[in-house]
Amino acid sequence: MTFTLPTTPLRRAFAAVLTTALGLVGCGGLGPAGQKGSVPGQLSEAKVEPGSNAIPRPSAAGTPREYRQDAARHIYARNAQRIYAGKLPPLLYAIGTLQVNLDANGRVTSMHWMRAPQHAPEVIAEIERTVLSAAPYPAASRIGKLTWTDTWLWDKGGHFQLDTLSEGQLSQFQDPR
Repeated sequence: MTFTLPTTPLRRAFAAVLTTALGLVGCGGLGPAGQKGSVPGQLSEAKVEPGSNAIPRPSAAGTPREYRQDAARHIYARNAQRIYAGKLPPLLYAIGTLQVNLDANGRVTSMHWMRAPQHAPEVIAEIERTVLSAAPYPAASRIGKLTWTDTWLWDKGGHFQLDTLSEGQLSQFQDPR
């Protein structure tokens, strides 16, 4: 699934009106292949809470691989209460790998799921909301526009870790005492 954000104010306004109209019309409409309802995880359904207006410090990363650390730390800083502390349980509720395309100023231009947790459409939508609400990301002034790819490790309680900053995973259930 790929989504590209409009670039001019007029296009953004048109996209917002079109998305709202399609959302109203599509509430009881048919989705793909004649399925009732909407397609889970489409970005048009992701409702974004306004993020912090603070501009993050620029990234010193020289490669997209180095930039992963900055982007992951940025997500963690914006979602501290949702980060799973410690080693993850041996069975996770959802795992998804998402590519996020960013411009040189850290704005999200598009997203593409490499591996979406299709069994958990609410997780797909929440990850997309989380990515969009954390924008802008640290400006990659040394790289320019780039694709940030990370794997989201999600537990049943709605807490997560990103693979880039993961503390690992338990090999078996352990008694928390």
